Parts: sequence; structure tokens; C-alpha cells
Amino acid sequence: MSTTTDKVRKQFGPVARAYATFSYHANGPDLAMIVEAAGFTGQELVVDMGSGAGHTALACARHAARVVGIDVTPEMVEMATSLAAQRGLKNVAFRLGDVQRLPFEDASVDVVTSRVSAHHYADPARALAEAFRILRPGGVLIVSDTVAPENPALDTFLNCIEFLRDPSHVRDYRGSEWMRMLRAAGFEPEMLERFPLALDGGDWVKRQQCPPEKVAMLRQLIAEAAPPVAVAFELRDDPWGFTIPIAVMRARKLA
Repeated sequence: MSTTTDKVRKQFGPVARAYATFSYHANGPDLAMIVEAAGFTGQELVVDMGSGAGHTALACARHAARVVGIDVTPEMVEMATSLAAQRGLKNVAFRLGDVQRLPFEDASVDVVTSRVSAHHYADPARALAEAFRILRPGGVLIVSDTVAPENPALDTFLNCIEFLRDPSHVRDYRGSEWMRMLRAAGFEPEMLERFPLALDGGDWVKRQQCPPEKVAMLRQLIAEAAPPVAVAFELRDDPWGFTIPIAVMRARKLA
């Protein structure tokens, strides 16, 4: 088991309920974007990578034939299964598993989704290769994730605060990096949408049970940020918070 997988389980197991109810995860605008980008006909088999509390899988289940959510954290799988039962969705199931070793046959899946989970992947190239492997020709991978700005200083700031808050964080990739990674995996990618997500700092750290000493470090970093950083992330002091960029991408398997 990888160190990153251990960190993800340790970090997200105790906070599964918080992610079941957090407004963005449960109702963010990219849920509808993902459904629209998939172009569902009602016949599709969908695999949701890094499913978390299951919101993406549940949204897709209303439009597809069958959905399977994969996550490494047992508590998240339990929470997602509970939400599906509460909503009466019988065509969705959640399994414990690793996105780097998806339990599906080659060319057997119509749509693969990944929403705000890819920045935790220990080896994104391997995860993308797995998505490509299981997709049928013509199938699509739809990714929604926090993306770092192309400017190196802004990239560094965002990934620094992300890691301080959550030690299982690997990297928010730049949009250009995503396009390169998707092409390298064999996909034909396109950037569909970008939108800002305003975060309340207090809620953001509470959701990950961030210890007080790290909260203090985050507050200091934000207070001392250079003006271009403050503008780019709309840094706020009272109540403290900031805005991060989210991108939605679609990548098609042509062969």
C-alpha cells in the first residue's frame, strides 16, 4: 500500500460525514457540468474514480444505466452507500479500491469521472492510463479538480496552503499540465469550463480537522501574501478565506 493511500485514508476516514454535507461537494455547479459533458443516453456504464461521499456517482446514476464508485477510504464507501440508499438509487454501487488498479475489463466502460479527487492521486499518469484502458473507443473521461494558476508563484502558494491544511494533498496541477497528461495517456482532451470557488477559511480547515498550529501558519501565510497573490486568490481577512479555481475537462478515447 502506498504512503499516499495511507495518508488519504487517515485524513478522510474521520471526516466522511463532513464531505457528505459540504455544500460544494453536494451541490457544486460542476456536477451538472459533468452530467452534461457525458452526454448520457441512459445506456452507459460509469466508473467514478475517487468517489468520496459519492456525489458525482449519485448525480450520474440518475442519467446512466449503472454507476460504480471507487474510493480507497472505507468510511467514504460506507457514507456513499448510505446516501444512495437514502435517495432510492439502485443502479449505483460503491467499492473499496485504488484508481491506479481499477477492477474492470479492458474497453468495458462508457464514461469515467473524477471530481475533486485527482489532486490526491499518488501517480496521476497511472490513474489516467487505467481510465484509458477501461474505456471503450469513443468513451470519455471527465475530470473536475482544483487547478493551479500557470504563474509559478501563484502555483506555489496554492499548493503550499493545500498541503498545510491536508497532508494527503499531492498537487493541484496547472491546466497546461492536465492537457499534457491527458494527451500522454492517449486521450484527446479539451478544457470545458473554469469557475471560481469562494471558500470560508474557518470552515475549510474545520472540514479537515486541521490542527491549530497549522491553522496559525495558514493565517500567517495569507496575511503576509504579496499583493499579486492576494488579488489572484481574493484573499480575505474578516472572516478569513480565499477563492480557488476549479476546471472541468473532457478527454475522449478515440481508439
